[in-house]
Amino acid sequence: MKDRYSKINQKKMIILGSVLLFLLVFTISFFLGKFPIASGDFFRAILNKIIPLEQTWSSQVETILFKIRFPRILMAVLIGAGISVAGATYQALFQNPMISQDILGASQGAAFGAAIGLFFSLTYEQVISLSFIFGLLAVGAVLLVSKFLRTDSVLNMVLIGMMVGSLFSSAVSFLKLVGDPTNTLPAITYWLMGSLSSIKIQDIPFVAPLILVGMIPIFLLRWRLNVISLGEEEALTLGVNNRVLRVILIMAATLITASAVSVSGLIGWVGLVVPHFSRMLIGNDYRYSIPVTAIVGGTFLLFVDDFSRLISTSEIPIGILTSFIGAPIFLVLIAKNNRSIRE
Repeated sequence: MKDRYSKINQKKMIILGSVLLFLLVFTISFFLGKFPIASGDFFRAILNKIIPLEQTWSSQVETILFKIRFPRILMAVLIGAGISVAGATYQALFQNPMISQDILGASQGAAFGAAIGLFFSLTYEQVISLSFIFGLLAVGAVLLVSKFLRTDSVLNMVLIGMMVGSLFSSAVSFLKLVGDPTNTLPAITYWLMGSLSSIKIQDIPFVAPLILVGMIPIFLLRWRLNVISLGEEEALTLGVNNRVLRVILIMAATLITASAVSVSGLIGWVGLVVPHFSRMLIGNDYRYSIPVTAIVGGTFLLFVDDFSRLISTSEIPIGILTSFIGAPIFLVLIAKNNRSIRE
């Protein structure tokens, strides 16, 4: 009994530490950038939103804080948390730790939608909308083909997802081939690298609710992810219908992924690495690992985005940095996991 309480207290301490680290990175991010902001101006400007104060800071400070940095910081947190939770959900559903949030083609579909918008020189809002719609359509196609083939096999669904994703990737390559090499091709290529530099405050009312709506059912049903790992027969014995639960969680994870990719482009490794790291921190119990995954994912992507803003005079796409950072971390996690299994 004492061991059980000590483990629970340890998990609470890990969650608390993760929250404190997130708050630290979140606060520091407001001060990072080409335009320096004094701490006094920052806190007074924030407090002014709650209690009206005499304005002693410049209007430029307020514009940078609330119209440039705040939307970007908030979206970095939501996107990082969202795609990390989506990745952890897919890993639990398909019982495969090598799976990420784009396994069913949501990211590739969203990339194709954005490429179409950029190819036809549509507005920013239209590009985001097309990206979101095609992300949902890609996973919808996977589910439709799975139903048509009358297969409920996890492996078959993954294979169909790879096929659909490959088709959309090929379509994106075709648009890059026939697009204008001076305008269209660079725009599509840069978008595929992933970046948060184009985030606007108008994106928050559109994307933030969609990501949160997708995360809510995953948080409410996260304890059932533990049951899924026991197998379908055991899950049915415990009153959990794997087929219905799988569809609900796939739809929720797809909504998150399509929403995130529509405004940020393709950001790799986050949905694969962060769930692994979170499980190492707090264990395999999804009741605890899902919240920690959300916190760590938001902190990680925010940290990488801060780094991308400061590393050079011209901003480096965040997708490049997540690959540089994520791949070595993933190798270390695999090595540690293999060592623990041997021991």
